[in-house]
Amino acid sequence: MKITIIYDNTLFKEELKADWGFSALVEVNDLKILFDTGADGNILLSNMEKLGIDANVINEVFISHGHFDHLGGLSAFLSENNDVDIFIPPSVHGVKKGRVTKVEEATELHRGIYSTGQLEGIEQSLCVETEKGIVVIAGCSHPSMKNILNRASQFGKVYGIIGGLHDSKPEALKDLQLIVATHCTQRKAEIKKLYPEAYVEGGAGQVIEVE
Repeated sequence: MKITIIYDNTLFKEELKADWGFSALVEVNDLKILFDTGADGNILLSNMEKLGIDANVINEVFISHGHFDHLGGLSAFLSENNDVDIFIPPSVHGVKKGRVTKVEEATELHRGIYSTGQLEGIEQSLCVETEKGIVVIAGCSHPSMKNILNRASQFGKVYGIIGGLHDSKPEALKDLQLIVATHCTQRKAEIKKLYPEAYVEGGAGQVIEVE
């Protein structure tokens, strides 16, 4: 599994543009999933181009929740490629293009690729099975981290999490071996200090590979 952070409010590669929001390309075997779309479609597409990511090779879009900073770039992306399957939680409305599937409950989307389903009425997370365990990709983690990790653990032992951790209690992350805190994480410095061996910096342009 390879994850490239396209959109974040910090930069890993200076040639990109930072903005409030999150998007990442998740590559599993031959499947390419765009996870969230950031706030601004122009920034999303510009960063994709600079990272060498062709919108037309993306197979699916996974939207974590309906806040503008995760959904705002979708229209611009679909103007480039609307031949995609789009997975949204039921709380998201107004997606007109693409083949839309609402995901309410924990679901296997593909072999080894899962959705937690909509948690606490707002947000779903993507879970990918790797040789090291389940890697969770989260938009903001508005549901409690305990709830997210409990749901993800239905699919196997959770190895790590990548994405926005909002105001998650750092102690909820103690069993993880990979923590990539992005976007709206409010306790990033504390998490980094507590878990230096697991912590990896996020930012637009960062690439994380897990076997």
